[in-house]
This record gives sequence, C-alpha cells and structure tokens, in this order.
Amino acid sequence: MTFLETIFARLEKDAGAPVLQEVRNGRIVSTTGSELLSLVAQAREFLAAHNLQKGDRCALLAPNSIRWVALDLALMAEGLIGVPLDMRQTPAELAAMMKDCTPALICCAENALIAQIQTIWPAAPAIAIFESIFAGKYAPTGAQSVPHHDNSDAVTVIYTSGTSGEPKGVVLNAANVTFMLGCTNQRLDQLMGSRTEPENVFQYAPFCFAAAWILLLTSLSRNSVLTLSTDLTKLADEIKLAAPNYFVNVPMFLERVRAAIESAIRKRGGWASVVFNRARRAYVESRGGSTRILDSWSHLLAHSLMFPAIRKSIGPNLKALICGSAPLSLETQLFFMMLGIPVLQVYGLTETTAICTMDVPGHVAPGHVGPVIPEIEISLGENSEILVRGPNIFPGYWQRPSETAKALVGGWFHTGDQGEVDASGNWRITGRLKNLIVLNSGHNVAPEPLEQKLAAQLPEAQQVVLVGNQRSFLSALVTVAAANGSYSAKVQSALDALNTTLPHYKQIRAFRILPEPFTQDNGLLTTMGKFKRDAIAARHSGEIEEMYRKKPA
Repeated sequence: MTFLETIFARLEKDAGAPVLQEVRNGRIVSTTGSELLSLVAQAREFLAAHNLQKGDRCALLAPNSIRWVALDLALMAEGLIGVPLDMRQTPAELAAMMKDCTPALICCAENALIAQIQTIWPAAPAIAIFESIFAGKYAPTGAQSVPHHDNSDAVTVIYTSGTSGEPKGVVLNAANVTFMLGCTNQRLDQLMGSRTEPENVFQYAPFCFAAAWILLLTSLSRNSVLTLSTDLTKLADEIKLAAPNYFVNVPMFLERVRAAIESAIRKRGGWASVVFNRARRAYVESRGGSTRILDSWSHLLAHSLMFPAIRKSIGPNLKALICGSAPLSLETQLFFMMLGIPVLQVYGLTETTAICTMDVPGHVAPGHVGPVIPEIEISLGENSEILVRGPNIFPGYWQRPSETAKALVGGWFHTGDQGEVDASGNWRITGRLKNLIVLNSGHNVAPEPLEQKLAAQLPEAQQVVLVGNQRSFLSALVTVAAANGSYSAKVQSALDALNTTLPHYKQIRAFRILPEPFTQDNGLLTTMGKFKRDAIAARHSGEIEEMYRKKPA
C-alpha cells in the first residue's frame, strides 16, 4: 500500500473516533475519521468541477487547519500536486514562488491576501477561497475511488527557505513519502511502546515545511490524535489543552521555553534559585563523572520538588520533545534532559523528505542528531560535506535541471551541511558550507559552533552572528534588547574567556552590540528562525566596516 492508501484505510477504520483537532478560542474542536473523509470527498468534488488534470499544481495558501488537511488529501487523491506556502511570507515572495510552480489553481484562506496577490500578479490563475470550497455546494454525489499512486508520481512541491538564495521547489514523490512514513512510524513505536489508546500529538509549525507535513501524514497513518495550533501567541495554553505525548519543535521555541523557566526561577530568587542552579551544575558535572556533595543533594531535592512542577507546566504527558530544522545548543538539550524530558533530535532537509537521521529513544547522545535511519547511506565529501543517498532522496527541483544536477552527483545528494560521526554511529552537524567564513589567511571557519558557545556565555543576548569573510579576523554582531552601558564589558569578558580555548584564527577579536534583533519582519530571519546571513551583512555593513577599520590589539 502507498502512504495515501494507508491513511485512507486508517480513517475508515477509526470512522467514529477523533483523528484531528484544532484549538479554537481556548477549546478543542475535533473531527472524526468519517468526518475528515467527508471533507476530503467534498474537496475532491470541488477539484473535479474545475477540470484539473493529473499533475497540475495547486497552491495552498492558508494556515494549518482541519480544512487544510482535507484539501491536501483531496489534491493527492485526485492526482494533483499540492504546493503548500507560508502565509507569513510577503505577498511578493509568495507570488514569486507561485509564478515559478505555475499552479492551475490557488486555494487561499483570506480575501485580503487574494487581493494583494492579484495586484502583484495580475495574470494569476483562478483563486478559490477556502470557505467556498467547503460551503456545501460541492457535496459528494457518490462513492469515490480509493486513491493510488505509482512510486514516481509527484505528490507535492515544497519550497526551500531561501537562506542563501532564491527558494527552490523540491519535488517529493509517492515513493519518498511512503518510505519516510515507514521510518517515522517505526521510531515513534519505539518511543511510545505498546499501547491501545490513541497517542496525543501537537503541531504548531506550518505544513509548508517538510518536517511538519511528514508529521501530519505520520499522525494520520497511525493510532493518534493530532491537535493543530491556531494561534502562535498562545502556544503555552494550547499545549496544555492538547496534553501531547510528543511534538516537533524548532530550536528557537525550546530556547524560549528554557529562557522563560530560567527567568521565572531568577525572579523567585532565594532558596528556589539556589537549589535550581546547584542542581543544574550537579547534572552537568555528573555527566563528566564528578559532582560536589552539596550540589548532588540539591539535584535530588530539585528532582523531587521542582522538576515535576516544571514538567507539568510544559506538558503533563510528554514522553519526548522532537527537534529539528537547525542546530540545537547542547546546553538547551541538557536542560530539558535534566528536567526529565528527553529531546530527540532529527536531521534532514526538504530534499531528503525531511529526515536522514533520528535519535533512538533511550539511546540519545546529547549534541548529536542520532544515527542514520535504515536503508539510507551517509558519507562525507570534500570539506566534510554530508552526502546522502537512499529512497528518501527527492527526484529533483521543480523546472531546475541544472540545479538538480549540481545537487545530485553520482547518486549522492550534496546537502551543503558539514558533519562528523562518532564511533557509535551518531552524527553531529558542525556547520553549513555556504555559511563557511574564509579568512584572508586561508583558514576556513564554521560560524555555528562558535556562535553557540558565545551565546551560551551571554544569556541576555538574543542572537550572535559571526562575520569575517575575506577579512583578517572574526567579529561578532550581538543583538541585545535594552543593553546598558556595562554590557560591552560583559561581552568582552565572555570573548576573552572563549578566545583562550580557541586557536588564533578562530578567536573573535571585535564585536558590535545591536539593539534590534534579527527577525522575519525585518527580513533577517527565515520563517523557521534561520539567519539570512547575506541580508544581515548588507543591513549592518556600516557596523561591520567599523569593526575592521582598526585591527584590535
């Protein structure tokens, strides 16, 4: 069976049970297997009425919702190719991607956005509002066929984030997705163990990201109830309502949760703050084989009295947090592990159907992203570039044969990421080739590890970005909200301490403090929180030039 046949069979099996939920105005709204199939049938009637041909693209321009899921399933069932897009991007960016994939139909959730798209792109194809698709006009008139795909049939085009250039449409086919759902289901079975009741899953990342889409399809294919976030400003409340066993995260979210917990403990002060800090020190030191007696007692006390309350505040039923999309700092992973919440890391790209490696529950190596999943091969190429081949590798970029040829050489996909593997087979991501800083001395420096180390020494800092390409030394841009005059001294002290551990060419010899953080709104972050390094360098070229006018002593 293909992945879609498996999903439809599961929805029929659980016809009377909840399979998908939304959080709306502080309450859970559920849909059963039969109700979701009914919505899918309604959407299929709508698509059939528009005389679309197999292989036509249809852009999905809407936030996560039960209707979004129904329409996506309907597109695949009709042999069409869904192109999910992120509503948080600008209308100009959205129009550019749609012009690239040439959709036969655009399905949009908001009239205002439709008007903006049509202004930018007067020649846009037909646009349908979600409300009209599910308004009842297209009620199914009879039994519909069970969907089937050949392995080579394209099922989606997902656009890359465009951190280092123009976004490219990644084509994923039925074989890619069928293989990947087998992998994710196997790993989740290991996490959840034998059980008869449905597992609870939460989702806040938009489905236009491959990992979020794969989690959706995985959840629909297994005995689970997936709850969709509808308001990112109320995530903490929504997570409590959903009470998930696990959910997929980006590092930025886990960093914020950690910072909020640490801030709350600092504000409490007194006994709680002392015990927590000693407990954390004991946990970290114990991993190296030694602890202080007083710290050990503090850890036991915190483990009994403090950590359970913190875990409950995050999610009372959590078995694990799953994290991917960007490097997670070791300190943050250890923080949650100390609380008793495992963080399982996943590594992959859109081109690898979201996943290449996954932590094995119960066998996590902190700071690593787990072993390669079965049937996939990973090797290292020039400059420690990670090369991947296997049934998860995409067939190519949409209408970009030359880009596809560059990415797929000799059957291996060149990820552009740098990595290393330990003796146990656990991989670690060390950098991104396109981010590599090449000093004029000829030394190559991956900025990400140094940025993480410096950020760990500056908890008040929001972001740290290294610069120095074709310069004689490295410098740092540090964003800090409302930094006072003494903060420069704190940054310098952190740099002095870090530099003593580094070879001369990796030492950071200058810095500038920026009051405005890098955000999606100011065009310096992607929607998944990754730095747009070229844009940052262009925006702050004045500050960067100032750091290099005089070489520091």
